[in-house]
Amino acid sequence: MVRTELTGPYFRQNSGRIRPAGDTARFCRSDTQGSGRETFKRTPLQLFNLPQHFVIPLFQRPYVWKEVEQWEPLWKDIRGITELRIAEPRLNATHFLGAVVLQSHEAQSKRLTTWNVIDGQQRLTTLQILADATCALLTESGHARLSGRLERLTHNDEIYVEVGESRLKVRHLNQDRDAFDEVMSAEPPVDHADLTHSDSQIAAAHAYFSMVVEQWLGAPESQEYAIKADHLTSVLLDGLQLITIELDAAENSQEIFETLNARGTPLTAADLVRNFVFQRLEAEGGDTAKAYREDWPFETKFWNHQVSVGRNYVSRSSLFLNQWLIARTGEEVSPQATFNRFKSYVVLESGRKMTDLLPIIKQQARLYEAWTEAAARRGGSLDAAEMCVYRMQASGVEVLKPMLIWLHEPGRNLPQESNARIIRAAESWVVRRQLLRLSGSDLGRIVADLIAANSAAPAGELVERVTRHLARLNVTSTYWPGDEEIRLTLATEAAYSRFPRGRLRMFLEAIEDHYRAETRQPQIERNGYPIEHLLPRNWKDTWPVETPDEAEARQARVHRLGNLTLLTKSLNAKVSNGPWSAKRAALLDHNTITVTGRVIKRTEQRAWNEELIDERTTELIDKLLEIWPVPEGHYGKVVDPQTKAGDWVELKHLIEAGLLAAGDKLVATHRDFKGKEATLTADGAIEFDGKRYTSPSAAGCALRKNATNGWYFWAVTDGRRLRDVRTEFQNSVPADGEIGPLPSIERRK
Repeated sequence: MVRTELTGPYFRQNSGRIRPAGDTARFCRSDTQGSGRETFKRTPLQLFNLPQHFVIPLFQRPYVWKEVEQWEPLWKDIRGITELRIAEPRLNATHFLGAVVLQSHEAQSKRLTTWNVIDGQQRLTTLQILADATCALLTESGHARLSGRLERLTHNDEIYVEVGESRLKVRHLNQDRDAFDEVMSAEPPVDHADLTHSDSQIAAAHAYFSMVVEQWLGAPESQEYAIKADHLTSVLLDGLQLITIELDAAENSQEIFETLNARGTPLTAADLVRNFVFQRLEAEGGDTAKAYREDWPFETKFWNHQVSVGRNYVSRSSLFLNQWLIARTGEEVSPQATFNRFKSYVVLESGRKMTDLLPIIKQQARLYEAWTEAAARRGGSLDAAEMCVYRMQASGVEVLKPMLIWLHEPGRNLPQESNARIIRAAESWVVRRQLLRLSGSDLGRIVADLIAANSAAPAGELVERVTRHLARLNVTSTYWPGDEEIRLTLATEAAYSRFPRGRLRMFLEAIEDHYRAETRQPQIERNGYPIEHLLPRNWKDTWPVETPDEAEARQARVHRLGNLTLLTKSLNAKVSNGPWSAKRAALLDHNTITVTGRVIKRTEQRAWNEELIDERTTELIDKLLEIWPVPEGHYGKVVDPQTKAGDWVELKHLIEAGLLAAGDKLVATHRDFKGKEATLTADGAIEFDGKRYTSPSAAGCALRKNATNGWYFWAVTDGRRLRDVRTEFQNSVPADGEIGPLPSIERRK
């Protein structure tokens, strides 16, 4: 097996050096003398290409992977690698899936080699389901060549299969057998709801991957579909990597299983990056001991601390390196891909020696550490970046940290006011979505896109460009909500029961700071102050009403924003639930918080009641909208049409609609052709180097000398790709489909 040893300041790969062995890479044998154990690095094509059976024994646990924890992250990784291959084919990007332990087995068939799957049955099953779901979609759309290649990953050729035997390469002997066999043998298109085992986790996985792959591929008749289908098939065949540990029949498989799953600590992304960094420094002739001592910042308690990212925990150093990569590349990088993407960035894209790159990483890591430590302080005012970090921590998100790193990149030197305005706009985008309890799962992609589109923008234009980038988002998964939607939602929202406590406290703290700023007071201490209900939750004994309708109206307001406030310390239950006169007196005696003091002043002449709760709810909503504003005239319009073909849209339609104009400059987005410009003609053609091309793809192909999706390749000067302009046009076409000038669209230069 692959072995590592610690040599001085970094891990050095020891006897696990990869060497070619036919179509696979073979690692060293394990330390067990005389063992038949060998370890290989394989792609799915290399693992599944031969006629064979992979048997999941009866004693293995059933299929338990789920959408949020495993399917969605896996699909995002595979989609990301596929999109990277489309955009950057020379990188030949790959994704590591993990390890699988196989043990040779006496053949059940005279013609087929048989392996028992000792460990890794969950990922093998999922990979088979994904390949089959994609194969079914490609079969249905007429891409027989591609679907045939994928079918060979999941099904043995009939000539090798005994009469009456299943063609499936993976065979379950446990309780998943019937469900797996049914869905993997169903004729496309698969009607998942009509399956006998439609309620199984196996069928659910197949339905999920069918849905997300179909949505991503788009319209089957489009050129974009063909490009995506070809690259996705390639990734499923040779873009994924597995380490296979192959045992002979006499090996103690339980010992191997326990070693992999219960013993030892896996290397983190930061461990792998460190290994690579210092090997590269050594190859450059650098002083590795000095560099480790002076320029490698990640060996402290701060960086080794485990932080929560969704449902997982990672070292803070690994998380920073991932976010630093997003800031550098303008690409969404999954945590599992951090090391591979770091390596490809350094080798192929950075243009710097490691000796020069490491101090930059150190400088930005120190700044990141300073933000984090400032955000953890209970007192003292925070600047825009520090407050953004605090608010993200309070909300349980990390999404804006790559943008913060990008804004503070050495040499960018943005004025402090510009930084603050950009952070405020991005914070508003995230917080307004949180106020509506919208999903944040797709926001990381937008942050990466924002960085990619604006990295070369002049400093003087950056605030406007970032704001416009966010303002033009118009689908539910990413849009920037407007004022009216938030007012309508929060006016009756049971805020106390709907928001996580830390996030709700952050909203109230922001309002308090807004009030304090009006009189130049310092920010509120971030002490985790208790949230108090002014009208108590148990109001019926001491705050009675006469009718059921009045009781219903009162109960509906208990958890609303206007009935909540911050206190420096909790009131005892007797006072908190007592009559308003006693409660108000206690608030008056102990309060130092403005947001609560205003309630006390408001009730000088009358007791706290439903009318005052409604008034204060409106006031607090207005303050939230002032703290996190949107651009003037922004309404947060959402247009979520069903996936539709864009082939009929031509550049001339975008010109007729006023989205583009004759003479507009188009710029290449591919890093190998940065700086290349073309000109849009009045009839919707593209000219460059004295030649005329009738479509974006034809122009891109002429420049790259390779098949190119021009709607992705070309962008207008404000950073929007032509695909974004095309989407804006499609979403604005009237229901009758009539093409013509669209007065509702304001052309943006």
